[in-house]
Amino acid sequence: MTTQKVPNRLAKEKSPYLLQHAHNPVDWFPWSEEAFDKAKQENKPVFLSIGYS
Repeated sequence: MTTQKVPNRLAKEKSPYLLQHAHNPVDWFPWSEEAFDKAKQENKPVFLSIGYS
């Protein structure tokens, strides 16, 4: 049995680093107002992942 990985919102980004994580099971956000607004609304911290490709 094979399962197809569904891309997350990073699949629309241009950065090679972000695209590497487009099929992760984590609901990642690119750096954006949307990400910070959601964190504020849900009273949650922002987890920042920094890397390069």
